[in-house]
Amino acid sequence: MGEYVLLDSGNMQRLERLGNYTLIRPALQAVWQPRLTSGEWNRADAIFSRDSEGGGQWEWRHKISRDFDVLFSNLSFHIKLTNFGHLGLFPEQVDNWDWLRTKIRARMAATNNRNLHVLNLFAYTGGSTLAASQAGAHVVHVDAAKGVVDWARKNAEICRLNERPIRWLVDDALKFLKREERRGSKYQGIILDPPSFGRGPKGEVFKIEKDIFELLDSCKALLDRDALFFLYSCHTPGFTPITLANQIEELFGERKGTLEAGEMVMREAGGRSMPSGVYARWSSE
Repeated sequence: MGEYVLLDSGNMQRLERLGNYTLIRPALQAVWQPRLTSGEWNRADAIFSRDSEGGGQWEWRHKISRDFDVLFSNLSFHIKLTNFGHLGLFPEQVDNWDWLRTKIRARMAATNNRNLHVLNLFAYTGGSTLAASQAGAHVVHVDAAKGVVDWARKNAEICRLNERPIRWLVDDALKFLKREERRGSKYQGIILDPPSFGRGPKGEVFKIEKDIFELLDSCKALLDRDALFFLYSCHTPGFTPITLANQIEELFGERKGTLEAGEMVMREAGGRSMPSGVYARWSSE
């Protein structure tokens, strides 16, 4: 199984190697010059380009499998070259995954491996679910799309985490939170990566500017008294690290702990960083 590597970026594009294949995909934030030669970029096996209506298409330059597995951050991911340009892997989350593993393992060691329950909302293909499970947590994985929940389960299988305590749920995030609150459920950690816009399995509409406050309040209600962390990330234009930090500070102002915020980045093989979204994370320890 090959690995994922960000080879280069520039001219609002990124050059990525996934195992035996090299791809070019959009990266609107990469407003600088590439470091590799045009010849190296021209050897890409496939290029994804966006159209003016928000969709896009692949240009296949060489014969390439449309789905395969890669290694990244001590995890295995099933890659699919989707019609909207996503691969099912989000390398910009790597620092958050490392942070999750460190926090969870430290708490488990300090409590003689007492069960630690984590909720992952808008969980998509499950990178954060896998990292938390790998560290020993019991995880509830929630996404509105059955196809991506099945994809996440596939990732757990190839990571050999399919026997771990993970609940896979196809549900609307807000409705699930409300039901959990009525049931009196509590979690030691919550992971949240909301989209700018989304639809639930029954057509429920989510708009981050309108719904984020109700979402955060509902998350707060589910955090146990011994809560360990809250991890919040997003890719919405206009949402900066300070935006997320202010939202979380309002949420956890009365709780002791540490709050940090910043840009998520992808690191090129040559060391340069490419920003991709923002995060804020609170920890009690």
